[in-house]
Amino acid sequence: MTPASPTTAVTGAFDTFAELMETSAEQLHDHEAYVEVDTGRRLTFGQWHRAADAAAARLAADGLRPGDVVAIALPPSIDYAVACAATLRLGAVATGINTRLGRRETAAIVAGCRPRLVIDDASMLQGPGGRWRSPVTGGPDDPAVIIWTSGTTGLPKGAWFDHRNLAAAVRTAGPMTQPLDRRISGVPMAHAGYMAKLWEQCAMGVTLVLTPNPWTAASMLGVLVAEQVTVGAGVPTQWAKLLELPQTATADLTSLRMCLAATAPAPPELVARMRTLLDCPVVVRYAMTESPSITGTSPDDPPEVQYRTVGKPQAETTVDLVGADGGGVPPGEVGRVRVEGPCVMRGYWHDVAATREVLDARGRLLSSDLGRLDGDGNLVLVGRASDMYIRGGYNVYPLEVENVLTEHPSIASAAVVGAERSVIGEIGVAFVVLVPGAPIPSPGSLRTWVADRLADYKAPDEVRVVDTLPLTAMGKVDKGALAAAC
Repeated sequence: MTPASPTTAVTGAFDTFAELMETSAEQLHDHEAYVEVDTGRRLTFGQWHRAADAAAARLAADGLRPGDVVAIALPPSIDYAVACAATLRLGAVATGINTRLGRRETAAIVAGCRPRLVIDDASMLQGPGGRWRSPVTGGPDDPAVIIWTSGTTGLPKGAWFDHRNLAAAVRTAGPMTQPLDRRISGVPMAHAGYMAKLWEQCAMGVTLVLTPNPWTAASMLGVLVAEQVTVGAGVPTQWAKLLELPQTATADLTSLRMCLAATAPAPPELVARMRTLLDCPVVVRYAMTESPSITGTSPDDPPEVQYRTVGKPQAETTVDLVGADGGGVPPGEVGRVRVEGPCVMRGYWHDVAATREVLDARGRLLSSDLGRLDGDGNLVLVGRASDMYIRGGYNVYPLEVENVLTEHPSIASAAVVGAERSVIGEIGVAFVVLVPGAPIPSPGSLRTWVADRLADYKAPDEVRVVDTLPLTAMGKVDKGALAAAC
């Protein structure tokens, strides 16, 4: 086959990622697949395929077979990408272990998937073995990847996806992905933002630019400029830190066509600042490990939608809200978010009981997130069921309060948790990070700020000013650490 000019997405029909990768290597042979900023290494799609092919032969020589689980415990890197592709090339199942996790979390992952092999050194991908010449085997319903939850409400659980799940990412991407995009990647590669998007990357010829490790706002800004990134993707805390840099206002970011805030709710004030300072459309995506595509805003949505909702369901995806009795909730009322679509996981790996708790017979996923639908069908998140606290008999959803707090001109970020108090049961405690140089607002003024915009019982009873909010290994605010500090 004559390689096609890399101006469109890869063409063809494929049952497995291995089939897609072979064709992407032919059609996008010299187009960059990865840029590793730390080392200066660059890898084209053709080189990625050859490296994965050789690594697959090495792993096969060590006895790896189709269906075996391979755990990849490498930092975000080209080596991680090669290990993941080599695993799928063999028809095995790839799972990632975030190198920032603690021993207890790592031990739970290893016990949960019992990998045939743990790759924790890039040298394991090298050495004798030749080239992997076995024909591609397997089908679209075979397990492909296992992605672990963040463990914020317990030990991690392994959401597994087949090749059909991975292929669906292309159809649900919407405006977020165009052929030959250059996308910055600042999240762990064990995260769903990479593992569940492998098919999308190959099919669309996306170049992933891996930011330096450890991540800093200054390094992210430098990469956006130097690598002419077209899609800036990051978690809200990363964007907030980048916008604090004085040099962001004058940086040449004309290559950006779109920015994405994902993996955690983005405060409305942050979305507004991103759009202004970065001078490009901003979209908000709502997803979770168990369903890497759910809802999203559109670049042409009005500000009220962009800043206060997470948009409408993505292609082929349905979202509804469920009450405590398992039935639907009246329009405008809060319920648990339920998702049906082609990107929903097949289940938790070797955990039938946990799977039954969240997946029904139709494969609909009942999440722990709480939300309501506005009049136009946009989803408004109000928090997680585990975060909700009851103050004086009234339910309070912390996310609502956090969004209002971050609209205050002196507050850069905020987190609210419930704390036990003997008099009225639970109260709200707000932890706030101030905008650099901003005056310190009094607790009373912040209570008034919230009470003017929400019900008065939702105003935080205590306000604590902190330098930073504690984060989990996935870059999310660690509510457990905050609750322990109360």
